Amino acid sequence: MLDIKLIRENPEIVRNAIKRKHTNVDLEMILELDKNKRELQTRIEKARSDRNKLSKEITKASVEEKASIISEVEKIKEFLKEAEPRFNDMEKELNYQLLLLPGIPHETVPDGNSDEDSIEIKRVGDIPEFDFEIKDHLEIGKSWFDFYRGAKVAGSRTVYLKGIGALLEQAVLQLALNHLLEKGFTLFSVPQMVKEMAMEGTGFLPRGQEECYFLERDERYLIGTSEVPLVSYHADEIFSAKELPKKYAGFSTCYRREAGAAGKDTKGLYRIHQFQKIEQVVFCINDLEESKKWHYELLNNAEEILQLLELPYRVVIVCAGEMGLPQHFKHDIECYMPGRKNYGETMSCSTMHDFQARRLNIKYREGTDLKYCHTLNNTAIATPRILIPLIEIHQQKDGSIYLPRALRKYMNNREKIERED
Repeated sequence: MLDIKLIRENPEIVRNAIKRKHTNVDLEMILELDKNKRELQTRIEKARSDRNKLSKEITKASVEEKASIISEVEKIKEFLKEAEPRFNDMEKELNYQLLLLPGIPHETVPDGNSDEDSIEIKRVGDIPEFDFEIKDHLEIGKSWFDFYRGAKVAGSRTVYLKGIGALLEQAVLQLALNHLLEKGFTLFSVPQMVKEMAMEGTGFLPRGQEECYFLERDERYLIGTSEVPLVSYHADEIFSAKELPKKYAGFSTCYRREAGAAGKDTKGLYRIHQFQKIEQVVFCINDLEESKKWHYELLNNAEEILQLLELPYRVVIVCAGEMGLPQHFKHDIECYMPGRKNYGETMSCSTMHDFQARRLNIKYREGTDLKYCHTLNNTAIATPRILIPLIEIHQQKDGSIYLPRALRKYMNNREKIERED
């Protein structure tokens, strides 16, 4: 959520953010609503003050004066009876409209509205040259990934991982987790069903409703990332400055409807409804340089995990139109996937500044001042998508799959996965 003072005093900044993020919201209506609400609030406060003053005067007034005062008090009561509900409705509508406003993208974020408009800043690792006809992950893992029975039991874009597939998933998760624990992150196993306040507070509602699974009977949402319960964990709390930063690693099963991706990546592991993820979340002080430092540390952690998996990847600055509502700055990390003959997103790193903290009322005390925290998040690993480059990049001519050294201890000390006919 944006600071209301910023909206009032610098509407052009907000107007530009709406345009750059291709967000459909009427800023002029919000400004007018805010103005009318404040004017009505002033009238209500004056009316209450006048009523209280007149009520005290009644006891001292003469009989003739009392009738006049009582008449004046009744007029004030009638005004408040009409104005107070109207004010509450205006405040409710304004708060809703403010939730629709996007975070301000950094000035260096490129304009655009698709993946093609993002800017590549580096590539790491060599794309292998195969001297044999390669297979995609579906063919390689046909005995490990059961989409047929997944669809039979749970519908489209669902899968059973079994045998080596399930073991490989657990191995990459454990590798990523241990990497973060060595860097001082605190592990959380988080709730996968949350209240509306957690989704709204982290910026996934009210926009994004179509991507969420909602359990109507229980009024709970299934999370699409552990960022939601992790950031909401400290809602309505106040840190001391010396308690920050907080470094959390959240493990969870995640659920996404993928409603915005209809007809896109319908086959394979790339875009499914249920997956596992380890998410990095940081709370830090409200300082631009501090946020920047943590952004690149989180990004580096994710890159190091890909390097341990010996996967070639690239890093891109995400364009404004592809960023989420809360994000101020965002990198995507994309691994090369031979079966797609292209790079595919596997991780994202986002700086939110105080956007989420304002919604969730997360503050810290610095001296006598209370300030909103900054929040950041980054994918450490998401599976089964990461299995696509892992098995496609490391496939061998004899049909086996090479296992990176860092992964072997989590795979019963195997050096490779033998071919299965």
